[in-house]
Amino acid sequence: MMGDIPLEVEMPLGLGMAMAQFPAAMEKYAALSEEDRRILIDRARSARSRKEMRACVDDLLK
Repeated sequence: MMGDIPLEVEMPLGLGMAMAQFPAAMEKYAALSEEDRRILIDRARSARSRKEMRACVDDLLK
């Protein structure tokens, strides 16, 4: 089923690249609930610039 694809596969490339620069963000992402991961991924998918994508990562670091 398509809905059974792990979230790591669904993560936008830009988000993964942005988080790779900040190990603490990767750790916080890993600790998020599935619902919070989906919210972050949806937000990242709607990002229209590097600045918006970076804001997604910065929010994880707060």
